[in-house]
Amino acid sequence: MIHKDIKIIDGITGIALWVFLTAAIEFIVFKSSKARGLLDGEPTILIKHGKIIEKALSSNKLNMDDLTMLLRIKNVFAVSEVEYAILEPNGQLSVLKKEEFEPVTKKDSNILVKRRPYIPTELIVDGKIVSKNLTELNINENWLTNELHLKGGSMKQCKLKRY
Repeated sequence: MIHKDIKIIDGITGIALWVFLTAAIEFIVFKSSKARGLLDGEPTILIKHGKIIEKALSSNKLNMDDLTMLLRIKNVFAVSEVEYAILEPNGQLSVLKKEEFEPVTKKDSNILVKRRPYIPTELIVDGKIVSKNLTELNINENWLTNELHLKGGSMKQCKLKRY
């Protein structure tokens, strides 16, 4: 495309062909599960019921050092903690720990959980009030001014600061 001996039309034709082939392959992968498996690959189980599957490791050209590194990235430092480990087509490892190594949740401890009334949202950006976010949260500038006052700030200070 940048070579001076090639005509512009040839460069444009090459780019158009590349775009067409890329779009065609994406369309085929989207429509056909067989093509998706062939082109994108399939997940591979590396650890099943706590046992390492050596054949799966070798077919993916992995050794024990590679497996333990992938596990450490998932904060698993002992293979004995793993029930299943699945190598995804994108190269990442999905890990299901054995139940006794799973962290305790609030549900497990029967702790009452309140729904979050909102997600954290920016209300002031670069010293300016984001009216759209106030409206989405069903609050107004008076509420914002009161909250700032409770926190020891003011609208005037916010306009001077950069967030």
